[in-house]
Parts: sequence; structure tokens; C-alpha cells
Amino acid sequence: MCKYHIVFTPKYRRKVIYNQYKEDIRDIIKTLCKYKGVEIIEGHLMPDHIHMLMVSIPPKYSISQFMGYLK
Repeated sequence: MCKYHIVFTPKYRRKVIYNQYKEDIRDIIKTLCKYKGVEIIEGHLMPDHIHMLMVSIPPKYSISQFMGYLK
């Protein structure tokens, strides 16, 4: 398994990740990762960015493939 540190930021770092969106974004990311067999070891949702610390991606996917899928 390959492990990565991924950070998502909205355009202009707008503070759009708040209360109601925070839970929805978390659930969507977890679901998409589960479909691809990707394990999120640690992650944090901040008001202006998303940290996915130590994401374990199977070697059959490149990081660019996975990020394109996730976006």
C-alpha cells in the first residue's frame, strides 16, 4: 500500500466547509474511498480546507487517477 498526505482547498480558500456541509462532505469522501478500496487513516475537515492525512491507496491506482476520481 502507498500512503499519501492530501489537502483539498476550495477556490480562494473560501470558508464553505461549515456545519451542515462538513458532515455531508465527510460522508461523500468516505463512500467514494470505500468504492475504490482506499483507507483513510486520519482526516480533518477545517473551515477552509480538508486534510486527509495518511491515505492508503492500493498500488493499482496512481495518485493522479485517485484524485481525478475524488474530485
